[in-house]
Amino acid sequence: MFSLTKVTLIYLFRTFTTEIFNKIIIYEDVIMRIGILTAGGDCPGINATIRGVCKTAINYYHYEVVGIHSGFLGLLNKDIEELNDKSLSGLLNLGGTMLGTSREKPFKKINGSLTDKPQIIINNMKELCLDCLVCIGGNGTQKTAAKFSAMGVPVVSIPKTIDNDIWGTDFSFGFDSAVSIATDAIDRLHSTASSHKRVMVIEVMGHKAGWIALFSGMAGGGDVILIPEIKYNIENVCDTIMKRLKCGKPYSIVVVAEGVQVEGNERPSEYIAKQIEDKTKIETRVTVLGYIQRGGSPTPFDRNLSTRMGEHAAEMIANNEFGRMVTYKGNKISSIPLEEIAGKLKIVTEDNDLMIAGKRMGICFG
Repeated sequence: MFSLTKVTLIYLFRTFTTEIFNKIIIYEDVIMRIGILTAGGDCPGINATIRGVCKTAINYYHYEVVGIHSGFLGLLNKDIEELNDKSLSGLLNLGGTMLGTSREKPFKKINGSLTDKPQIIINNMKELCLDCLVCIGGNGTQKTAAKFSAMGVPVVSIPKTIDNDIWGTDFSFGFDSAVSIATDAIDRLHSTASSHKRVMVIEVMGHKAGWIALFSGMAGGGDVILIPEIKYNIENVCDTIMKRLKCGKPYSIVVVAEGVQVEGNERPSEYIAKQIEDKTKIETRVTVLGYIQRGGSPTPFDRNLSTRMGEHAAEMIANNEFGRMVTYKGNKISSIPLEEIAGKLKIVTEDNDLMIAGKRMGICFG
């Protein structure tokens, strides 16, 4: 489907006889041309990942790299730029994404039927002479990448989400940065809560998975941590707060994931704060971090994780390991087939060691 590349020729060399290979040796200097895009929400570490992929591809493998603007929308519109070593300077600590992003979903059905967008993208890749595609994104992007892979497109993907809910990898870049921001906010709320003898309810991101709430809540010394995966009882929450009051601790910190279910249409933090104040008669205030968690520079951990994942993606291309997502398992970078990831969600379970530690220390999880 796609153009004959140097990597393909190496494969032919290993597979066929020297005589056959000599007939096509004229193409030995054909250069691999990579397309790279970022899709979905922004998060710290995307630029560091782009840098890791492209610098490795350009400086080590001597490939050409094309940046695609605005995710899959850029492939539909052929909105691209040639990337080189100079254009990749200054990216390591830069938040956001230099390529821009969008939530374009080419496989989204309209009136129950697929559009011609997937085929347009494949045709445009051919016209742009792209030998493969690197997709950096979250769960939706991984699904899209898997579908393009099933259509024969050489794809390598890299997980990106602050929620840390992509199945198959221990951590994705952006998560550590978001946890650090949330933990710093919780640290700062302790002094205000203590000074005014209040309950402080802080809402962090996490629609379906409570990883940020769990990690920042534990790191920040939260007294109550509520996540979408575990049903909570508001009476248990209030009992915990009242027990602290009787023990001479007149303030409490309640960490709430945004995906926690509540009655009505209120924000989870606002609903829970009202319930606490009504039942305990303790002054309760709300802080919603929102997009602050997604912006700014990545932590050193995320910068290094992004660099390692990006370098490995370039290595996978060199080894013809397409249709796979880069993973981080037990401090090792590897990969797994995209077909194993699509449609799955990594959630917090009650046997998580950090949650077990919290329960044993007296932290309330609802």
